[in-house]
Amino acid sequence: MFDILTGYGWWQLDWWQYVAIALALTHLTIICVTLYLHRSQAHRAVDFHPAVNHVMRFWLWLTTGMKAKEWVAVHRKHHAKCEAKEDPHSPIVKGIHSVLWQGTELYSEEATHTDTLKIYGRGTPDDAIERNLYSRFPNTGVVSLFLIHFVLFGFYGIAIWAVQMLWIPFFAAGVVNGIGHFKGYRNYPTDDCSTNFSNLGILIGGEELHNNHHAYPSSAKLSAKWWEFDVGWLYIRILHCLKLATVLRLAPVPSRNHKADKNLDIDTAKAIFESRLHVTYEYVNRVLKPVLHSELSKADDAYHQLLTHVKLILPKPGNQVSDKEHAMMKEVLLKNENLQLVCDFKNRLHDMLYVMKYKDFHSLKEELIEWCRQAEQSGVETLREFASMMQGYALKPSVAQIRL
Repeated sequence: MFDILTGYGWWQLDWWQYVAIALALTHLTIICVTLYLHRSQAHRAVDFHPAVNHVMRFWLWLTTGMKAKEWVAVHRKHHAKCEAKEDPHSPIVKGIHSVLWQGTELYSEEATHTDTLKIYGRGTPDDAIERNLYSRFPNTGVVSLFLIHFVLFGFYGIAIWAVQMLWIPFFAAGVVNGIGHFKGYRNYPTDDCSTNFSNLGILIGGEELHNNHHAYPSSAKLSAKWWEFDVGWLYIRILHCLKLATVLRLAPVPSRNHKADKNLDIDTAKAIFESRLHVTYEYVNRVLKPVLHSELSKADDAYHQLLTHVKLILPKPGNQVSDKEHAMMKEVLLKNENLQLVCDFKNRLHDMLYVMKYKDFHSLKEELIEWCRQAEQSGVETLREFASMMQGYALKPSVAQIRL
């Protein structure tokens, strides 16, 4: 029985059971953040049954007190202004320690800007329960949770409640926004500094795969490689099987046709454009790196050291290369005709797929055909092979259009 004098709650458990309950509850909150606020509300990648939506809305009100419109608006602005001065929580702009330890404060500060809410907060829930309860009394939920925990678990419940209150601010607002733009590996050469800081997206609901998300923000699935795991996607799959979720968007899945009669047509141009991040990644690994390794094997000690530094610069998007690195690249390319050639082809390909977005696919097709023709005549074997491979690009039908 509940006894306030002894500090025991309604349920008296072993210590490890209290720990298990705390982990289970914080995991549920993380899942509601990534599925409801992030993938569904902010990016419209998945729709949930109204009953599931309301359960997640209620749980987030109870455990975080966050307002959906504010969270969504701040997150959308982060994508729109990523790594720029206007980015609400970029560690590149504000510093890693500031974002890691004060992520919630940065969110709260940005949420006070009416322009942010007006521009980026559209389409979030605005029904009677949102206006009269969730948004009007955001702190009532967390206070209610405190009382529930105290009644059920006594003073142990207060500790569980405290862990819940700290979990989201640190891991979701601090770690994802901080470490996810500071340290880790990158599958895609996005224009921002996003990274995947773990290939196992379990602790933070799949948000660990942050570079994948920035590459394709509107994808309901955050994992990209076979060895990556997104637990949020697992829950979406389960809800889909129960007819409680509908996947609206997934990242494009490129494939390559190896037939001899390849022809770069409109469909191929569309596939290359939709998979441009994948194409850029493949170019770095299939053309730039092999050419660089070949040059490294022939270089003397001084030039070898310079090429080693350049190896780290080559995969970076242009806006992430410092003036010092630009100078180093220029020095290397002036001395090396092959590297200069493949870098020029990379820049031309980037301009076609990223800068010239206003052109129609017919114009893109013609430019790609000319690029491939020149690449095949370049005399660089890896470049010739890549051009041949590009002409076989296609997009697999989205699994969202077939079945999960």
